[in-house]
Amino acid sequence: MLGRLLGNASQSLLKRVSHIMKPKVIFVLGGPGAGKGTQCSKIVEAYNYTHLSAGDLLRAERGREGSEFGQLIDNYIKEGKIVPVEITISLLRQSMEETMTKDQTKSYFLIDGFPRNEDNLQGWNRVMDGKADVKFVLFFDCSNEVCIDRCLERGKSSGRTDDNRESLEKRIQTYLNSTRPIIEQYQKHGKVRTIDASRSVDEVFADVKAILDKEA
Repeated sequence: MLGRLLGNASQSLLKRVSHIMKPKVIFVLGGPGAGKGTQCSKIVEAYNYTHLSAGDLLRAERGREGSEFGQLIDNYIKEGKIVPVEITISLLRQSMEETMTKDQTKSYFLIDGFPRNEDNLQGWNRVMDGKADVKFVLFFDCSNEVCIDRCLERGKSSGRTDDNRESLEKRIQTYLNSTRPIIEQYQKHGKVRTIDASRSVDEVFADVKAILDKEA
């Protein structure tokens, strides 16, 4: 009897630990220059969330000495194409595991710029099914021209090789053809929260905060 009770208590504890360690994910999507990174930074300041930018992780890996994926990532980014899903998910999963190992209270993750196409979505479902809880998609909606203007302005100081008009036009076409259909898929399941991202940073964040306070 005592052994069975202890065994049940142990299983219960393992379930609670497993639940605590299961990352809660908010996908952050929108066109290049929609303000995803800026808003994620403000969310991190106000909430106990961790911001993971798929693009930043890929750029960091591209510049990491000895990376086996560096040149491949570089070629894809310069062409405005989407990097193979296996690489992106590997980097995202590694970052989440490292964060939660260091601090178990860090269970909420803003994943910025992912999933960007059907291959990304299928890869995520295949690899992360049961391992992460996707709460919803935070969609920053902004016109193509505003996005381009913002990125060109950012390019003056960012040092990013893809903040130029030629790359931006390719990236926006990729976004429209590949990412918007993913957003539409999540909309059908009632899992998209849309924000008008053409306004000021503070106006946009007021809407973001209202959504997170209500749902996250």
